Amino acid sequence: MFNQFALTEDQLAIQDMARKFTADRITPFAAQWDEDHHYPVDVWKAAGELGFGAIYVSEESGGIGLGRLEAALIMEAMAYGCPATSAYISIHNMAAWMIDTFGGDDLKARYLPDLVSMDKIASYCLTEPGSGSDAAALKTTARLDGDHYVLNGTKQFISGGGVNDVYVVMVRTGDNGAKGISCLVVDKDTPGLSFGAPEKKLGWNASPTAQVIFEDCRVPVANRVGAEGDGFRFAMAGLDGGRLNIGACSLGGAQRCLDEAIAYTKDRQQFGQPVADFQNTQFMLADMATDLEAARALLYMAACKVSANAPDKSRFSAMAKRLATDSGSKIVNDALQLFGGYGYLKDYPIERFWRDLRVHSILEGTNQIMRMIVGRDLLRQ
Repeated sequence: MFNQFALTEDQLAIQDMARKFTADRITPFAAQWDEDHHYPVDVWKAAGELGFGAIYVSEESGGIGLGRLEAALIMEAMAYGCPATSAYISIHNMAAWMIDTFGGDDLKARYLPDLVSMDKIASYCLTEPGSGSDAAALKTTARLDGDHYVLNGTKQFISGGGVNDVYVVMVRTGDNGAKGISCLVVDKDTPGLSFGAPEKKLGWNASPTAQVIFEDCRVPVANRVGAEGDGFRFAMAGLDGGRLNIGACSLGGAQRCLDEAIAYTKDRQQFGQPVADFQNTQFMLADMATDLEAARALLYMAACKVSANAPDKSRFSAMAKRLATDSGSKIVNDALQLFGGYGYLKDYPIERFWRDLRVHSILEGTNQIMRMIVGRDLLRQ
């Protein structure tokens, strides 16, 4: 019976490879990246060599063609070292997957080789200053002028904005609402494209965030992904996987903080005995571990549903993202409490995870929107 829920040998090998990469290239440096607001582009290149820049890009396009569960295992393993770094790998993968899945042969030939290797790094641009949860209300326009679109508008909260090479952008080519949205690939050096100052954030300091600004920015029609008016459908298709990945990043961060809390409470002495000997500590650790395993089981199940294109995949992705990100933040918060005053210091990693995981309940659709998706789907049956 257990084998039904066990990872395969291939999946365990992928997980092990991601864990080793994290231990060597991420965990020892993550605190310094956070402190220095350093974007570790050299680490992206090394990740690209392992195929982590194109986890679910097809093998025909040079990717490693894995499923969503394998992707979640990689994200979870990398987030054990640095959630901001792992979550950024997810964004790049979503952009590459969108080009591979919905783009024409010419577009794929021009962009995918560099994205697969992570010689070029991609951003995904959907959110705007006035449209966050209401993504279909976006206002960035793309007016057709000969064989180019002329773009005007601003994108907000764009990870890698101003640093990355390629921007997969949702724009309005038609009427208001979802059906008037198309998807374009824009190069960083395109005239008329500029960037806001890097945002000063609570966490995710190892991943720069900035506005992406279009002022009469001319983009070739040949850079459109799929047909006009299909962009919103592509964006929504990408979000199921993005939600799983961001949930997996919360699992990895929570696992790290649970492990740190176990080690710390065994070592820390109070009232003549290790803090771990107190029943209150044991109860807290037990609840943290239970909540983590429950969230992990749901997320892995949802990942399998997305890979299989199950009819309830979006509901399960929303449920899994909501539970993993809420549970992850609570587990890290409890770990900080177990560390006491030391948990508040930057000498220990807990406060960084506390800051980094907080945004996960906002990204890829807020957890309030996740509840709406689940509730509507239940009532539709």
